[in-house]
Amino acid sequence: MAEQKTSKPTKRLFEYADNSKYLTIASWVLATVSAFIALVPFYYIWRLIKEVIRVSPDFDRAQNLSAYGWCAVGSAVLAMLIYMGGLICSHLAAFHVQATMRSRLMRHIMSLPLGSMDEDGSGKVRKIINESSAATETYLAHQLPDKCVATATPIGLVVLLLVFDWRLGLLSLIPVVLGFAIMSTMMGANMKKKMEEYQNALEEMSSEAVEYVRGIPVVKTFGQSVFSFKRFRDSIKKYEKWTIAYTKDLRVPMMGLTTAINSVFAILIAATFWLGGVKSGSVDGTFLLNLMFYIIITPIITVTMTKMMYAGENVMIVEDALNRIDGLLEKKPL
Repeated sequence: MAEQKTSKPTKRLFEYADNSKYLTIASWVLATVSAFIALVPFYYIWRLIKEVIRVSPDFDRAQNLSAYGWCAVGSAVLAMLIYMGGLICSHLAAFHVQATMRSRLMRHIMSLPLGSMDEDGSGKVRKIINESSAATETYLAHQLPDKCVATATPIGLVVLLLVFDWRLGLLSLIPVVLGFAIMSTMMGANMKKKMEEYQNALEEMSSEAVEYVRGIPVVKTFGQSVFSFKRFRDSIKKYEKWTIAYTKDLRVPMMGLTTAINSVFAILIAATFWLGGVKSGSVDGTFLLNLMFYIIITPIITVTMTKMMYAGENVMIVEDALNRIDGLLEKKPL
């Protein structure tokens, strides 16, 4: 079991998947294909802009504008349909894994001694069964396809960014490098430990809340207040203390990441001043055309980096959820 806990979350989830793991793999393939196709409309938009600028101001001489427009729309719709197909596959697999996981947990709990529930608390066990299994469902159904998209999109972006103007392409990748550097400070073993502390605080508060609700008749009968339930009050204070400290720790890195991934446009404008001839008074038309393409396509960098950030966070959540599920399954039955 110790070896299992150190393996990747996807491999551990496949142990509950049976044949539905092929649906998960299919969702990865479809999501990756959709990510590449989703970049095609930007090329056709650039072709459309190029044609309009070429014939300006005599726009009646423009050719293939309708074809470029319909190709952009068609490829966007195709990418959306393929991605929806991937989500259907991932959701079917995720629901199967979640149902199998909950069934296995319930069968195991029924075989445990009655005292084990008093030892852990029914609130803690309920949280593991409901919320931990739900975290795995979200990860399989949404986060893994998004992770495939977030991985494939930069590959396609690098190709597109370097094809038109390698100088602008390299400059556009500066925020990506900064974003990854800042993101690395928000991940790692330290953040994994904080995620475990967060789940422990939630688990403890959930368990004590159940015990408090059970004791409400005693509260009403003897006129006690909530402060008489010291353990419940302490669990709330502990969660409050952890949440505030966690928020303060991530405040600066999150601000830096948000600034970095949204600074592409500012870098491109500075590049226009130095590389496009604005400073010398002679503007290069080809450079400005390529610049318009980069301005149109680089917002995808912001979306992609955001997806990768949340995907990394959810990996830690799923790892912690699987460790708690494994811990419950490790309890000795009767």
